[in-house]
Amino acid sequence: MRSLQAALPFFLLSFIPTALGAPNEPLSDVVVRELLRRAAPDSPSGDYAPATVDCPSQKPTIRDAATLSPSETEWLQKRRANTVDPMMEFFKLANISGFDAANYVQSNSNNFSVVPNIGIAMSGGGYRALMNGAGFIAAADSRTPGSTGPGGIGNLLQAATYLSGLSGGGWLVGSIFANNFSTIPQLRDGQEGSALWQFSRNILKGPEDSGLSILNTAEYWNDIAGQVDDKRDAGYGASLTDYWGRALSYQLINARDGGPSYTFSSIADFDKFIAADTPMPILVTDERHPGEVVIALNSTVFEFNPWEMGSFDPTVFGFAPTKYVGSNFSNGAVPDDGHCVRGFDQYGYVMGTSSSLFNQILLQNISDSSLPDFITNAITSILEKLGEDENDIAEWRPNPFYKYHPDTNGNADTELLTLVDGGEDLQNLPLHPLIQPVRAVDVIFAVDSSADTTFNFPNGTALRASYQRSREAIGNGTKFPAVPDAETFINLGLNRRPTFFGCNSSEFTSGSDSSVTIPPLVVYVPLTPYTAYSNASTFDPSYTNEERNAFIENGFNVATMGNGTIDAEWPACAACAVLSRSLERTGTTIPETCRSCFQRFCWNGTTDSTPVESYEPQPLLGLTTLSAGVHIKASGLIWAAASIAGLALAL
Repeated sequence: MRSLQAALPFFLLSFIPTALGAPNEPLSDVVVRELLRRAAPDSPSGDYAPATVDCPSQKPTIRDAATLSPSETEWLQKRRANTVDPMMEFFKLANISGFDAANYVQSNSNNFSVVPNIGIAMSGGGYRALMNGAGFIAAADSRTPGSTGPGGIGNLLQAATYLSGLSGGGWLVGSIFANNFSTIPQLRDGQEGSALWQFSRNILKGPEDSGLSILNTAEYWNDIAGQVDDKRDAGYGASLTDYWGRALSYQLINARDGGPSYTFSSIADFDKFIAADTPMPILVTDERHPGEVVIALNSTVFEFNPWEMGSFDPTVFGFAPTKYVGSNFSNGAVPDDGHCVRGFDQYGYVMGTSSSLFNQILLQNISDSSLPDFITNAITSILEKLGEDENDIAEWRPNPFYKYHPDTNGNADTELLTLVDGGEDLQNLPLHPLIQPVRAVDVIFAVDSSADTTFNFPNGTALRASYQRSREAIGNGTKFPAVPDAETFINLGLNRRPTFFGCNSSEFTSGSDSSVTIPPLVVYVPLTPYTAYSNASTFDPSYTNEERNAFIENGFNVATMGNGTIDAEWPACAACAVLSRSLERTGTTIPETCRSCFQRFCWNGTTDSTPVESYEPQPLLGLTTLSAGVHIKASGLIWAAASIAGLALAL
């Protein structure tokens, strides 16, 4: 282990100006051009409202979920090949002693049953999750200056096939792809006059000086209300999530008025995505049945990807084309006299659906004097129709899965598909899409920014939820590694450092059955303080630029264990996790370095369920932003007492 005294000066002096670029320094013309080339304003209406269009010659249908879509299958052929070179660079940087991992990949580069398949999952947790996750992405992205230096894990993002997110983690994933797969420094610093990632201005008040058409709070909300009215006037229902998603877009999409005509399916038309030069983005949400208040683990989990939205769960077990998701489907097809619709998959609405719990920010501030009367009246009117137990929903009408699989689909007889925040079933890590056997993922880097404890730190609740769900019928044959209780996570320090789950694949096999699918190894990367207390309240709506930058910096430290300060072999150990399933499949001898890593980072089944009275971790490297830490720990106490649908501490 390198000494703190030796490593800290390098890190503090080099991280902000070098690893992420000096915040708010003048951006190069190349960076500005990248930000200007945004995702596509693909809605045929030209605004927020969906629009009726001619159906294609082959009308859209609902696809059975037994396989991957033809589009994903075709794209994977290019993407898996494109991951080989960055994976080799990642392994070269990791430098596993006594084993040439780069050569191992190169020599098997035409055999993708050998080349590891990597997924990255970003948890929910509001802005806390966005910023902590951004630090991880910055560390994993080879384009971030300093990410490929000593102690770095650069190229991991370029080597990944899938990048999933939900709620606050979905904002991160969504913002990256809405802005042309921009780097974290580009998103953080934006461009002159841009509201992008300017979290210092409360989202309720809108951009202070965005350089767009919004000049004050009243105009901001008038613009949002007008866009939602356009959707309503076009014949579609509106929920609180419409208002939330529109407000969110101003901060996350670098486009005029938050890009009201941008669609999630337009990602599929993005040049870099067509060329498979980026991972595949997936956002996760949960289904709520009529009359339900609490979302249980057996609720259907839906995903949105550039081509499709739907579920692998046995309840629905089907996917609709994302581009045509507003069409009038019935029993899996658009009827002969039916019509097709485009633009329903509006980008902000998809991100808002995955984070609908944050409708609570609007509700908690409905009497705020800064909100104009017309928006307060609009929200109140929706609440009167919904009732207080349904204020966290996103309304997807018409239901794409109407009359589809009626024997198992509890919503098959309703024309409304009600979706809610992807973390409401306690699966606050979007692992569901990545553990599906048809995707054959080998390793998942699960970045957990959940607020499971009094002071808003994770304790493995999201992992336990996925493990428990895998043992029920709703799991549909998917498997998940065993996970210990919350007390064990804290008492053994499993939430203070990266921890591997599923190292011993024998836990998934029974006897000599060779047909058993081995699930991915899960590399659990929990938020913990290194250089800042980034454990902000999930529902904190604003952050200074200094806090934002400190949170991202801390996330970079979480990803790299302080650039190797805490464990100089961490990059090699991360590489060993990536290789684990592949080495096992090929019968390759496990390198001694990897054996040592697995001994240190794999949970070996030991438990310690001694009750924990309070969990207040101290920074591992020393605070760089003391004032932020004091403020955040104080706000944690306030929100620890809150209970919004029983979830204020779960997300």
